Amino acid sequence: MKRSIFILICSILLLSSTAMPPLIHTARAVTDDLVVTAEILYLREGPGLSYPILTTLKEGQLLTSIEKKGDWIHVTVDGEEGWVASWLTKNVSASMEEQVATQKIVISQVDRLNVRSEPSLSATVYTQLFVGAEAQFLKQENDWVQIQYGEVIGWVSASYVTVNELDETPAETVEDTEAPDTQEEPITFENDPNTFTILVNEVNISKKPDLNSKKLGVATKGQQFKVLDRKNNWVQIQYTKKKKGWVYSFYGSFTVQQEQPSDPLIPIDEKVTIIYNGTNLRESPSTSANVVQRANAGEQFTIVEKEGDWNKVAVSQGFAYVANSVVTLNNEKVVSENKEPRKKGTLKGVTIVIDPGHGGNDHGTTGARGTEEKGITLKTAELLKLKLRAAGATVELTREADVYVDLRKRVSVAHQTNADAFISIHYDATDDSSISGFTTYYYNSLQQQLAAAVNAGLASKVDLRDRGAQEGNYLVLRENRQQAVLIELGYLSNPTEERTVTTDFYREQATLGIYEGILNYFDAQLQ
Repeated sequence: MKRSIFILICSILLLSSTAMPPLIHTARAVTDDLVVTAEILYLREGPGLSYPILTTLKEGQLLTSIEKKGDWIHVTVDGEEGWVASWLTKNVSASMEEQVATQKIVISQVDRLNVRSEPSLSATVYTQLFVGAEAQFLKQENDWVQIQYGEVIGWVSASYVTVNELDETPAETVEDTEAPDTQEEPITFENDPNTFTILVNEVNISKKPDLNSKKLGVATKGQQFKVLDRKNNWVQIQYTKKKKGWVYSFYGSFTVQQEQPSDPLIPIDEKVTIIYNGTNLRESPSTSANVVQRANAGEQFTIVEKEGDWNKVAVSQGFAYVANSVVTLNNEKVVSENKEPRKKGTLKGVTIVIDPGHGGNDHGTTGARGTEEKGITLKTAELLKLKLRAAGATVELTREADVYVDLRKRVSVAHQTNADAFISIHYDATDDSSISGFTTYYYNSLQQQLAAAVNAGLASKVDLRDRGAQEGNYLVLRENRQQAVLIELGYLSNPTEERTVTTDFYREQATLGIYEGILNYFDAQLQ
């Protein structure tokens, strides 16, 4: 009887406990709201890259955090729960503080400052800034500043820019509180023989010849102003009937009195003389641009305009561009062999052409993990260019963007510039995924010494298998009259090696090795 009563009591307790609601609920403590800071952020099922993607979030979306596990945050967004990478989000309040802090402008202190896709010297170059160019400050990470320049968002080296607060002048300062010229229109002088013509889309008119000076207004492309004075690289103009202003001279051109003043492109009194037979005159100032016509040594062309390292010249079809490196000015005697004396340990006076393999619709090989050869050859070439230029070399690239360049055009760049060395950058692939290592190729005995020096430099800096300097029947070597080598910097078909060669560290070490090999080769010529 006692046994039956005990069993009955236990059964009642068991049934009552299962009928009760659970004592523990999944209470979620809502903390700070977050904002997505990456262009794209994946919402995943769990805290890690291996978890399936639930949806794609966009920059600026607001999230509500639930909990954090390591570098991952459990969030809700638009009624959906999931996990996001914490390093791609920011606290809303911190983001607001940052927005306040970013009311700054960035001013380039050098000419042709590269704006890159990422804060790295090996990142792709989007565009370039000229001296005095202003951009919006977004944020700073170590030695890099993120900017917005027009529609381009990218990174510049902090060493070559000045970051200033936006000019918000106190009301009690009389001198600097002149209202912007909202009613008074800028005055132009289209027929005046001494005018300054704006050549860029927009440029600030400053009160003083100083990058930090108060802005009086904005001038646009094509506007002309009377020149009042010049000071260093600044031009004083008659901005309105009542006001004078200053503009940086790089943003425009001076008009001098000519027989045909109405011509928008008035040739300046200077000519270029072609140095080499078969020199290409191009549609735009780039070695990858289409060729308008070819010229031979001794031919002369009138300069219409100068653009960096290029001359815009008048030709029968209109205008074309020719590089400074393949011409002399006016009637100077051409003595191409008389280069400036070079000191050991430098590359001053040496011209080097770097050839980033593939590009455009020519993707090159694709690695086991999806790496496209054309992308990393360009990154590697950009990094090598910086090292060579720092040593004093004149460096030309056969391509500077993701464009297709014919192999013979690449060789012609070496011939036109009379290059002392042509370095073609590639990454290798084969059907056997176990094969690894780097190789330096040459075609003939004249190229062998350079190949050996470059290969030795690489071997001293990278840990990959050294496959040595070998003969290779490649068009860019076979058809090249200059010293030329082709480097295969590792096998993308080897998954382990692909992971290695696609890192910033490897590219840094590899380009350092190539640089040292080139330097050692040219130093040996002085002995």
